[in-house]
Amino acid sequence: MSPSPAPVCEILVINDDPLAIQLVTDALEDDYVKVRGATDAVSCLESIAHRRPDIVVLDLVMPEASGLELLEQVLRMDPGIDVIIVTADYSTASAVEAIQKGAYDYLTKPLPMENLRLTVNRWLGDAKHRQQTLRLDCELVHAFQFEGIIGRSPALLEMFSKIRRIAPHFQTALITGETGTGKELVAKALHRLSPRSTGPFVVCNCAAIPESLFESELFGHVRGSFTGAVQDKVGFAEAASGGTLFLDEIGEIPIGAQAKLLRLLQNRQVQRVGAPQSRQIDVRFVAATNRDLRALTREGKLREDLYYRIATVEIKLPRLADRKEDLPLLLRHFVELFSKQYRKPGLCLSRRAQAAMAAYSWPGNVRELESAIGYCCMMAEKEMIDACDLPEPVQSPMLLSTSGGDKCHTLEAAQMKHVLHVLNVAGGNRVRAAAMLGVSRATLYRMLAKTTGGANQALEARASSVSSLGFAL
Repeated sequence: MSPSPAPVCEILVINDDPLAIQLVTDALEDDYVKVRGATDAVSCLESIAHRRPDIVVLDLVMPEASGLELLEQVLRMDPGIDVIIVTADYSTASAVEAIQKGAYDYLTKPLPMENLRLTVNRWLGDAKHRQQTLRLDCELVHAFQFEGIIGRSPALLEMFSKIRRIAPHFQTALITGETGTGKELVAKALHRLSPRSTGPFVVCNCAAIPESLFESELFGHVRGSFTGAVQDKVGFAEAASGGTLFLDEIGEIPIGAQAKLLRLLQNRQVQRVGAPQSRQIDVRFVAATNRDLRALTREGKLREDLYYRIATVEIKLPRLADRKEDLPLLLRHFVELFSKQYRKPGLCLSRRAQAAMAAYSWPGNVRELESAIGYCCMMAEKEMIDACDLPEPVQSPMLLSTSGGDKCHTLEAAQMKHVLHVLNVAGGNRVRAAAMLGVSRATLYRMLAKTTGGANQALEARASSVSSLGFAL
């Protein structure tokens, strides 16, 4: 006889009543599900430390410690465990608190075994989906990587297409976008796909050069041209000959140097400070800025003719908030990157951590995301990185707010938060969510319609923002 297949799900039931543990065991255990029991907090934590169960079914009322306290201890030990809270006295406040602390689901006594079986079956389905998503994300990270830029959103795919068309022909290009969107990556992509890809790629950070030294740094100087010029110096422009000069933060260039830069862009000739003659160079220019150059021209801080010369071709980078479809791929990429860098194989993000990151607006864009993941991976003591391990600003959006910015501390808002969580767990299926909540479909519709105006929009947007990203919640 062939051996039985190994269980794919191990469940730990924590209840001070051994009969209740046996009932759950009889109802759930089969070839694929293994059920174990613990009647107190000590044996519960010992079992978790040694067995690492997939699901913990936890009674909210325990003789030695409250279920919520035990919930926190369990998740501290292993954030990857999914905890199902069971209670005889349902209250919205306790349900919301349990979900906020990380519970997977919240069931009431008398415990209908059919509901528990449905919850476990849903977990098994979610686990399979998570494995498929993980494998697919790993494949997609490589499939949707374009010259070091990762994304599959329509905005990014359109940008990739534009870069391919521009790269073989451009002489001057402008890249615009908020800080942290990856402007230098785009500049490098233009260089690598150009006929001058074998030449140098030289970066000139216009914002980092003092105004008094700008001409010397950009154009170079000859010995004795000014105090301190003890030898000839090659400027950025001349050093980039045969390749590409990347003028980062072009909006910060001093007004006094703009006429010379315009001449350089027009004639491809560079004249070192103190030199009697100019030199011909063969170079392509890529400028980048996070500022509104048109506004700078109106304010007299940027020459209008220089602006039009720079902006012959413009590539605008989208904000990370405008391409949230790319977030799962970026998370997978950065976790893999820092896992290798810090020699911590197997690091991964819990669903709660993924949900927190999906809800955050990322004002610093991809650079802020990379920094946040780097911090988490550096500080990680366990393989599973949970929401509580994230930087504090990333955690805070999990507190829902009204359109006016006030936190939702009312009972009605707490109830709505719980309803929306259950709706997320149900995959947006309102019939299934109503069954999980123990209310009729009409009641659920009334509950969702009850909150009006900006608060309702904020709550529904938050619910859909997480589930639409492909995360298994």
